[in-house]
Amino acid sequence: FPLSLFIALNMASILQKLITPLFSGTPEPPRNKVTVVGVGQVGMACAVSILLRELADELALVDVMEDKLKGEMMDLQHGSLFLKTPKIVAGKDYSVTANSRIVVVTAGVRQQEGESRLNLVQRNVNIFKHIIPQIIKHSPNCIIIVVSNPVDVLTYVTWKLSGLPKHRVIGSGTNLDSARFRYLMADKLGIHATSFNGWILGEHGDTSVPVWSGANVAGVNLQTLNPDIGTDADQENWKETHKQVVDSAYEVIKLKGYTNWAIGLSVADLTESLIRNMNRIHPVSTMVKGMYGIDDEVYLSLPCVLNAGGVASVVNMTLTDDEIGQIKQSADTLWGIQKDLTDV
Repeated sequence: FPLSLFIALNMASILQKLITPLFSGTPEPPRNKVTVVGVGQVGMACAVSILLRELADELALVDVMEDKLKGEMMDLQHGSLFLKTPKIVAGKDYSVTANSRIVVVTAGVRQQEGESRLNLVQRNVNIFKHIIPQIIKHSPNCIIIVVSNPVDVLTYVTWKLSGLPKHRVIGSGTNLDSARFRYLMADKLGIHATSFNGWILGEHGDTSVPVWSGANVAGVNLQTLNPDIGTDADQENWKETHKQVVDSAYEVIKLKGYTNWAIGLSVADLTESLIRNMNRIHPVSTMVKGMYGIDDEVYLSLPCVLNAGGVASVVNMTLTDDEIGQIKQSADTLWGIQKDLTDV
């Protein structure tokens, strides 16, 4: 008589004595299920940040590396006592993602030291051709947050492969760049990051655009205090702060091999705005054709209102001619990559 069968029968007996079912219908499906595709450093930072923000009633993890996937699932399950997410599941098969409200895509080949995000693109496109149709098959009503780099191009690719309306395909974009900018600027000013208001728009990467014309503290516009702020003529060299933003990922990768914690926190923040229907404004990657003179189908970051439906609207910022020119340049850079992609 197999021991495992004996235990199973014994457990059934305990359950029958402990639980009295009140109805025989099917269980309620999850209402706020979040899936994270990819259980590397970034994916797990996203997963843990979402769990700690108590945003999901079910978390699903997907990856092709089955041992690591099972290990990460078990490790999180063992911490269930300290979490408010009652169900954590994982699997190589995308059926485990069924009925997801939000799907966070972090899968793909990792950016290496000294490698630009745009150099990653075609390798990751080929991976997305497998991932995205599987997501849509099992969760046709989901909102997708793309995190994998180069995020703007891969958000465009996801939109094309998914067939979803553009407002339900979002790139994490410059939400992290703006967070870095606000931290660095606030640190120089001796205040907390939440008390400095500033935006980085455009590409999540080398052609990102700092909106110096809108940088302010408590409504005090920094450009009125220093008309040259952010320019080469600025004797205080505030432009260096934006350079630090652009270089920061490369520096962290050089020091520890990857970035993960800040992007995980950033993605959880976006997930909260979507799950809780908050109508908060985030600089995230969205379809910008027709805005600021951009004629191509390009995803890049502008201030977007996020709620339960996805991107509800885009804020029309009052930008200088130079800032608009930089955003158009950012769009041209991304289109230069996108137009050569195959099988999208």
